[in-house]
Amino acid sequence: MPHIEVRNVSLVYDTPAGEVPGVAGVSFDIEASEFLCIVGPSGCGKSTLLNVIAGFLAPTAGEIRIGGKAVSGHGSDRGVVFQDFAQLFPWRTALGNVTFGLEMRGVGKVEREEIALAQLKLVKLEKFVKSYPHHLSGGMQQRVAIARALAYNPSVLLMDEPFAALDALTRDDMQRLLAEVWRETRKTVVYVTHNVAEAVYLADRVVVMTPHPGMVKTEVPIRLPRPRDPLSVEFLQYQKSLLHHLGHDAGARATQSG
Repeated sequence: MPHIEVRNVSLVYDTPAGEVPGVAGVSFDIEASEFLCIVGPSGCGKSTLLNVIAGFLAPTAGEIRIGGKAVSGHGSDRGVVFQDFAQLFPWRTALGNVTFGLEMRGVGKVEREEIALAQLKLVKLEKFVKSYPHHLSGGMQQRVAIARALAYNPSVLLMDEPFAALDALTRDDMQRLLAEVWRETRKTVVYVTHNVAEAVYLADRVVVMTPHPGMVKTEVPIRLPRPRDPLSVEFLQYQKSLLHHLGHDAGARATQSG
């Protein structure tokens, strides 16, 4: 049985101007410990779909099943990391942010701090446990967010363009870090991005969505050994293939020539 089953999921928003479709008839499976990226044009419903899997939005039609169980709201089996740095509590230290979810679940102070320290070490922030978010760079804040999402040991990690607001060098560093974290934890990851190179670097498989309303256009398995070399011919060929599916043939030619 797949770990996550997305079955004919549609979502329609009610707006003052009338009903607006978000995603339409989306179906795919995700295996346990698979790293799946979702790419597509802006407004195609990538984040909407992630929020449905997270249980933050209820689909208009279809269903999501995780471990064979229908999703009916957010659960502790799913950790979520967003793009916005404001997802951290500014009045809490890095350690305090990571322990928050455990604290809400009634985990004792010693145990929750032990767990939080282990997660902060995993994301290479063990020297910054007492730092507040405003003392940390954007990349470091996102590392805290990842540690917090992992702290209560969810089986699924959902990530909505978590590195989009970072500069290029920091983003590269974060991609390498995330690949290491995934290798260590073997979580099932669903990762939304508009960055094709990022998808090729991280994913076992990429789901490409159509323009609004979002439907699955195709699925592309990424059969490259890890760690991946973004300058290899094979890597660039996968980029070209994804850009072609997205309708960016001119971008694909530029990538190929670069």
